[in-house]
Formats: sequence, C-alpha cells, structure tokens
Amino acid sequence: MVDLFNQEDQRTLAAIAAAREPLAQAIEVTTNALRQGGKLYYVGAGTSGRLGVLDAAECPPTFCTPPELVQGIIAGGPSALVRSSEGLEDVFEDGIAAIAERHVHPPDVVVGITAGGTTPYVKGAIHAARQRGATTLFIACVPAEQVPTEADIDIRLVVGPELLAGSTRLKAGTVTKMALNILSTGVMVGLGKVYGNRMVDVAVTNRKLRDRALRILCDLTDLDRAAAAKLLDQSGQQVKLALMMHLGQLDVDTAKTSLAQHQGQLRQALAALAAG
Repeated sequence: MVDLFNQEDQRTLAAIAAAREPLAQAIEVTTNALRQGGKLYYVGAGTSGRLGVLDAAECPPTFCTPPELVQGIIAGGPSALVRSSEGLEDVFEDGIAAIAERHVHPPDVVVGITAGGTTPYVKGAIHAARQRGATTLFIACVPAEQVPTEADIDIRLVVGPELLAGSTRLKAGTVTKMALNILSTGVMVGLGKVYGNRMVDVAVTNRKLRDRALRILCDLTDLDRAAAAKLLDQSGQQVKLALMMHLGQLDVDTAKTSLAQHQGQLRQALAALAAG
C-alpha cells in the first residue's frame, strides 16, 4: 500500500512541471504587486483553505514579513482549521463578503484554491476580487476545459484521480502545498528576502532561529561564531542588516539607509556601494 501511494505521488512532480509557466507568471505578477504595496490573499475551504492559511502563517517567521502581507482566508473562519465545516464552502456570498471585509483593492493579489475547481466560496471570492480590481490567481487540480475560471492566471495541477476516490487531501493536497511553496518562496526571493539560498530576513525569535542566523552570518562572512553574535546584536537581530554592515563596512545607520534606498535588496545595495 505504501508503494502504491508513493507511485501515485510521483504524479505531483509532473503536474508542477506542466504548470511551470503559469506558476512563473504568478510569481512575477505577485512580486510586482507586493512591491507596490499590495497584499497576497489565499482563499479556500477545507484542505485547500488550511494549506493557504499554513503557507501564510509561515511567511512572517521565515521571511520576517508583517502578518498582514500574506493572509489565509478559510471558509468558516479559524474554527474550520481544526474542525471540518464542509457546508460553509457552498456559500458564494460568503466568499464575496470575505473579500469585502478585508477591503481588497489594487494592487492586491487573491489566490483561489480549490482542488475540484467548483467551490462556490472560492468562486465568490475570485468574482469579488476581480470587481475590486485585484489580480486573481486560480489553483485547481482539474483540467481547465472541465471547469473554466475567470481568474487572471490559471494554474492547473492535474494529478488524476485519488487512490481513495474523491479524497483531495491526498495527492491534490500535496501538489497544492508544493505549488504554494514555490509561489510564496519565489515572491520572497523577488522581494530580496534571501541572499543566495539563505533566509537573510529570518525572524530571530527563539534559540533555534538565533542559531540559524549565526550560521548564516558565519557562512556568508569570514566571521567566527563569537564575532557573528556580536554583529547580530549590533544589528538588532537583523541578519540582512548585519550582512550589509559587515560586507559593506558600514555603521548600522548607514547600512539601514543603503538597504532602504534599494528596497531591501542586499545584493543591489552592495553592488551600488562597490560601484560608488
């Protein structure tokens, strides 16, 4: 049985590969929107909604984003995260209300997530977001000709029937999580939240994350751990700022100014400093 699940899960990789172009377009559009002050909203019901909430919740600790920048909206609200509220996904008007409640407007991006492509709550949210001028993305695991959408970018993750018929928490859920990982991480790369493959905007909020911050500093500089710890403290526990201070040989205030002038892009700030 385990082998059978494993064989079916191979389909998720092929589905992501087939959706590479709309995924890349979604990353580019969303990055530009957030640069302009927009927010990213995931909307879904059941498993799809929980995956959106999960991805949104992981952005602040991973990329030090404000909690309002990426938000997850699930039919039924927070209680639906731990207890199934299947009937609530059938109300088109509730999806409209969720978008209105958050005052969605340009340049926000709304991502509707529905494995089967038919969830009325998600369709209502997409419809309302389009009316308000927001950019809309649609993620579903059925072919476009089977269930069309009015969204601006259509991402189809076609993995085929589930081993347990109709249980989209299986490979449909897995491939959706994969797509959201790619989307949000790609956007954060575009926003300068990483340097190389290091999370230089990681929030240093506990012992584990401080250790990660110190390892990043040691890996990207010539500093030993003690010197890296001193630098991190001087930067106010901000890894990117600490790197700008050390690599640019700048004091904390000048480093802050330089990063601000380049929209938080460490590589660009360092290149401008070298050119100057």
